[in-house]
Amino acid sequence: MPPVPPPPSCSIYLVTPPLTLAAAPAFASVFAEVLGAARVASARVRFAPGADADAKAIVAPLLKAAVSAECALVLDGDPRRAARLGADGAHVEGVGEALEAAIGSLKPERIVGVGALRTRDDAMTAGEEGADYVMFGEPYGSVPAMAPELLLERVRWWAEIFETPCVAWAESLETARRLAAARADFVAACEVVWAAESPAAAVRSLAAALADGAAEAR
Repeated sequence: MPPVPPPPSCSIYLVTPPLTLAAAPAFASVFAEVLGAARVASARVRFAPGADADAKAIVAPLLKAAVSAECALVLDGDPRRAARLGADGAHVEGVGEALEAAIGSLKPERIVGVGALRTRDDAMTAGEEGADYVMFGEPYGSVPAMAPELLLERVRWWAEIFETPCVAWAESLETARRLAAARADFVAACEVVWAAESPAAAVRSLAAALADGAAEAR
């Protein structure tokens, strides 16, 4: 009798709003509450324009909460900052010099993730160069967001062929469920959680949607 493959799973990857020093304390409190409400595998910190000088003060309380919740924390931008501040890794845009620099300075001790991948070839290049994950469908950055059906098709294609994990962007709980059913390894969410009246309740609903989608994929 052949071995039974493990059931598919899909984890939560949260993305913060662009943070300023003034907003950081209040957000850190909500962030800790969200991490206590559901299992979050990873969180990515975005910085508001002009906030780079305050990165250490912004990141410190988030990192404390992430460590307590066993949630990997990655930072947008300069990979050297991720190492300097003790984060788990960095998220960069596109293939090329930024990705090469991040891999050269952070691997293998830290995570390197990459988004803003314009084509399938770019995604394959990122995986071949050693990125720890590729992200599809993000509405921020230098590449336009994908239409929902194109995003689902891209995730299905990647999941069928490649071992490098993929993160897929969800604008709604229903999209999150469908992406999990398409075998995304992680589903990224921002406004779905942070714009909700209760972010803690929203992240629990997100976890339930991913579980439902993963069950469909079995």
